Amino acid sequence: MRKFKFAIIMLAMLLLLAACGSEDKSSSENNNNTGSTESKGAFPMTVSPTIASTEDRDSGLKVQYDDVTLEKMPERIVVFDYGFLDTLDALGVEGIVGLPKDSTLPAHLEKYSSDEYTSVGTLKEPLLEDIAALEPDVIFISGRQAIFYDQLKEITPNVLFIGATQDDYWNTFLKSVDIAAQIFDKQEEADEYLAKFDTALEEIKALAGNFETSLVTMYNEGKLSGFATNSRFGYVYDVYGFVPVTEDIEASSHGSNFGFEAILEFDPEVLFVIDRTAAIGGQSNIEKDMENEIIQKTTAYKNDRIVYLDGPLWYLAGGGLQSELMKIEEVLAELK
Repeated sequence: MRKFKFAIIMLAMLLLLAACGSEDKSSSENNNNTGSTESKGAFPMTVSPTIASTEDRDSGLKVQYDDVTLEKMPERIVVFDYGFLDTLDALGVEGIVGLPKDSTLPAHLEKYSSDEYTSVGTLKEPLLEDIAALEPDVIFISGRQAIFYDQLKEITPNVLFIGATQDDYWNTFLKSVDIAAQIFDKQEEADEYLAKFDTALEEIKALAGNFETSLVTMYNEGKLSGFATNSRFGYVYDVYGFVPVTEDIEASSHGSNFGFEAILEFDPEVLFVIDRTAAIGGQSNIEKDMENEIIQKTTAYKNDRIVYLDGPLWYLAGGGLQSELMKIEEVLAELK
């Protein structure tokens, strides 16, 4: 009888241990599943814009941007900024349903011209009804769409400003990358890509040290604008390390009017020229217009240091992981 009772007790203990083991396994699996969910970001997630407000250059309208609270990771994305589209593409983010295909897409983003993606207008003229029909979970905008901010918020409250700013370009670019990494759980991919900049920036700073003066200009249908350190292209000086030939240039998104005679007077060793005409789809005669009798007298022309920069890349697609690295690589290729 005692042997029988002992056997019953042992059997009960074995059953209890088995049950505990099963619960531990279930608990472990649940913990693993929770970890997987948490790795995709903690939602709801509140995200701040890269800057609090902007003022529209044409209308003078000042727009205040709100923080956005996302209940879940967005699955249907409309993006109006080519730089941010570039970053999403570099990070492998899926779910893009609409973008402004009626503006000039940079070559490296050409895949988004396919019918798989809906055109939602141009960079400056969103098609509001077409956007609404897409039922986006989030709309990413930058300065060119600022005046449509309130109308876009009627489609979804999740309208987030992710543009880079003129006076703090590089840091706001990095902030936009961080926003993408946060929302779409791509921090590892972002860190890996940003590591490429360490080598590239070190190389371009060393190259920039070979020249005493430089000037960034923008060509637009035969006319020129100049840019100093406090401008939208000021990172060529501040981040790349090129020395500006002058600081006496009015800050503006399209630069200060800059005649050919002024370039000859300042006579930079390196002259950068961004082709805005090509960027907006116009017929560009940049080399013919630039290399006139006046420019031919400059040090930059004589030493073959006029650097014609890719218009769509520099004018439309700035602020992206791929585009910012491509800009550096373009300058290195031209001046080495």
